[in-house]
Amino acid sequence: MRKGLTLVYTGNGKGKTTAALGLALRAIGHGQRVFMIQFMKGSAEYGEIQAAQYLPHFTLVQKGLPTFVKKGDPGREDLRLAREGLELARQVIQAGEHELVILDEVNVAVDYGLLKAEDVLELIEIKPEGVTLVLTGRYASDKIMEKADMVSEVKDIKHHYRQGIPSQPGIEY
Repeated sequence: MRKGLTLVYTGNGKGKTTAALGLALRAIGHGQRVFMIQFMKGSAEYGEIQAAQYLPHFTLVQKGLPTFVKKGDPGREDLRLAREGLELARQVIQAGEHELVILDEVNVAVDYGLLKAEDVLELIEIKPEGVTLVLTGRYASDKIMEKADMVSEVKDIKHHYRQGIPSQPGIEY
């Protein structure tokens, strides 16, 4: 029986979602099933949305709008989609049919008031032994980091955006 873990990728640097996707690719390479829910993202422009159709045993569902969420004052639709994402996560985790479950930007969803940290902590608690849960996004709460088996902080040291280079397909999205 494999030991499922809770992993957190947080920090103000670029690469948290990319790290989770790298982990997904590794898991798929070992024949594992991966389910990824993207909170606060709702655009088909993301490269991972395009790539998902080519990856066996990989399901990706977006639960967000293609627009930005106003911190502290999310719209009704933002709240509804976040709650739907949380419920879907609960169902997928409890079913135990996927060895890896990624909740992308869930830490931001908590920080922005779309979800409560307690809701995410409950997901960690109900996780079957063989399921690894990955939580990404800036602003991971102290309680979530305490409960995790691993926390990696991605630190922003230098970013090409500050040199006037705009977001690029395949790099930022």
